[in-house]
Amino acid sequence: MDLKQRVRQHFEDSIAAKTAAMDVLSPSIAAAAEKLVQVLVADGKILACGNGGSAADAQHFAAEMVGRFERERPGLAAISLTTDTSALTAIGNDYDFDMVFSKQVSAIGRAGDVLLAISTSGNSPNVVAAIHAAHERQMSIIALTGKDGGQVGEILGGDDVHLNVPVPRTARIQEVHITAIHALCDAVDYLLLGGE
Repeated sequence: MDLKQRVRQHFEDSIAAKTAAMDVLSPSIAAAAEKLVQVLVADGKILACGNGGSAADAQHFAAEMVGRFERERPGLAAISLTTDTSALTAIGNDYDFDMVFSKQVSAIGRAGDVLLAISTSGNSPNVVAAIHAAHERQMSIIALTGKDGGQVGEILGGDDVHLNVPVPRTARIQEVHITAIHALCDAVDYLLLGGE
């Protein structure tokens, strides 16, 4: 395979992953958007977390909520737990890196809030700990995972929404995650503002 074909293969694989995920995830993304709107209308907030590329996705989501997605609207209450370097390094140093999100959830999460938990493997210990902390705070979870959903899929409750990308490759999972995040942002705006 030459280099051009190798690059083209990435596009083809991404299209195939999104096609496989489309029918599986669309109803769950719609349910997740409805949950987010219920929380926001009730003056609740969304906390988002993840590691690496998933940390970037958590920040991306929060920015779309607080700023805007594609349409003008008032800012919506969303916080990425991946951005406060002082909190992250203090918790990681004084306690354990597995607690960098759960300590924040316990401190600022409230009953009725939502945790957007992102882990491509579903096995990130600090994301799993954040979910446990959110459940203790009577928060619901919207989880974005991949592969078989990992530990995250096993600990979600009946009020939680699991957006599990049914493909094994991390890059493809991440690509579907960002599409799902954009779909969530658009659906939230649609529910709050109506159609164009």
